[in-house]
Amino acid sequence: MANLRDHMGRPIVAVTGIGVVTSLGVGKKDNWAALTSGKSGIHPITRFPVDHLNTRISGMVDFLPSSTQGASPLTYELAETAAQEAVSEAGLDSSDFGGPLFLASPPVELDWADRFSLYNSDNKDAGAERLLRVARALKELDVFETTQFGSIADRLADRFGTRGLPITLSTACASGATAIQLGVEAIRRGECDKALSIGADGSATAEALIRFSLLSALSTHNDIPEKASKPFSKDRDGFVLAEGSGALVLESLEAALARGATVLGILRGCGEKADDFHRTRSKPDGSPAIAAVRAALADAGLGEDEIDYVNAHGTSTPENDKMEHLSLSTVFGERIGSMPISSNKSMIGHTLSAAGAVEAAFSLLTMRESVIPPTINYDNPDPAIVLDVVPNKKRNAEVGTVLSNSFGFGGQNTCLVMAREPV
Repeated sequence: MANLRDHMGRPIVAVTGIGVVTSLGVGKKDNWAALTSGKSGIHPITRFPVDHLNTRISGMVDFLPSSTQGASPLTYELAETAAQEAVSEAGLDSSDFGGPLFLASPPVELDWADRFSLYNSDNKDAGAERLLRVARALKELDVFETTQFGSIADRLADRFGTRGLPITLSTACASGATAIQLGVEAIRRGECDKALSIGADGSATAEALIRFSLLSALSTHNDIPEKASKPFSKDRDGFVLAEGSGALVLESLEAALARGATVLGILRGCGEKADDFHRTRSKPDGSPAIAAVRAALADAGLGEDEIDYVNAHGTSTPENDKMEHLSLSTVFGERIGSMPISSNKSMIGHTLSAAGAVEAAFSLLTMRESVIPPTINYDNPDPAIVLDVVPNKKRNAEVGTVLSNSFGFGGQNTCLVMAREPV
């Protein structure tokens, strides 16, 4: 019988359900087939005019009913779709889940369709004053609810019958991993025997594109969209804005085995460290990222030589890839040149708030399927970043443990360690 407690005497946390949506498609099957074949989901933007923009490509999810309805409706549908797949796979009641909900989602703004609706509804005043006056008199609750940060989680809680106050969080690009960490910690503390952790982001709006462009963070490789995201390459020029969602059903191993659930993987460890150096850049010496990786390994009870594969944050920005290489080479030493370290973002782009959850889902599939997804577009290696990035083609390999990195803007760093089997 499997040990039900970890090295610190805490309940072991198992994964019993996985759900994914990205620009590659809906569900694990389609995503995994595309990911392991090296297919890119990056494409020209058609959702809004891009004639005067420097970046005209993205990994937007354009095939859902809410894809043209604004960030809030799309984020909800992405979250619901991934969660439904995960809960169904876990064999749990999709309307009476029973455990708590932890949702990572983007900061909420009034969608442009609602802004125009407000602006055009009265012609007596001008500009901002008219907008405010009409907004104050508005009797429609839907517009108000979509501007509340917790509204998406509230709807999901009603939809899936989760328990307690749903938690919504936004820790930049680390959000999805943080949502998983909160679920793990709740189970370890004995507050619940299962939790639903979701990362979802449908906020690839014109405003978001312009804001990231002003930060010089986005790739401008518009002519061949599928070649734009090239993590760890010498000619990388920025990340590709994308949308998606990932959902995990987490359970104590004891509860999962007791009900005969299939265990898809184990959440061995979580580590997080803050970095107060800059609002977008990481500290030059990489110390917070190094500390986050080491904290995750310590929490998992594993040494540096016990990680088989790293699912890199790998954004394709010059600064972040350099920092991630520094942090990994510091932690893993001489192994760094030979251990596989690949980036899902080369194919799906950067799904922002969802990234940590999406990549955790792919990490679990990597272990279950014994296949490491490639880093595509790796045609011009950076001599300053010597890594085995699993270039351009998938690799069959037995993978028993994975480190998945999420290093966010504002110095929000979260790392997850997952294992194929219990201790």
